[in-house]
Amino acid sequence: MEELSLPLGAWTVLALLCEGDTHGWTLVRALAPDGEIGRVWSIRRALVYRTIEQLLEAGLAARAGLEPGSRGSPRTLLRATPAGRRALRRWLAEPVVHVRDLRSELLLKLLFAARSGADPSPLLRAQHKLLSATLAALTAPVDGDHDFDVTMRSFRAETASAGLRFVDAERQRLAQRGRGR
Repeated sequence: MEELSLPLGAWTVLALLCEGDTHGWTLVRALAPDGEIGRVWSIRRALVYRTIEQLLEAGLAARAGLEPGSRGSPRTLLRATPAGRRALRRWLAEPVVHVRDLRSELLLKLLFAARSGADPSPLLRAQHKLLSATLAALTAPVDGDHDFDVTMRSFRAETASAGLRFVDAERQRLAQRGRGR
């Protein structure tokens, strides 16, 4: 199957739709900076509604009827389609490729695993493996690096190392709770 490429905000909205039928305003509130999800990744109101339209057009979400609104006008209920649910399951299981995306993408994946009761251990194992390989590549000597190249590689290596320590600590925490392997 073809790899589905969505921006992080679209994966986030899709994950919320997979939790149950809802409407746009509920998504907006959850994704506000002070919302349940917004504390990890926030999205402005206009972008939430544009993202919903993109998910509808891609066949990953569908309209699921109407419910009365609090101010009179009905609200359109939305839900993830079976294709959207399959795509999300694949995305949630994939380790984060870029070190720069660990803070947002990995935390979102762990948050949605916690919200659904899913075991994050397979993701954390895959993330450990990927970060270990990334760290090895970043710390290997490279001939011809210019000063800033060395600085950039050093920064990325430190970030990857911190990410690896975090992943290992999460794996240990889960193992102590009897959830990880």
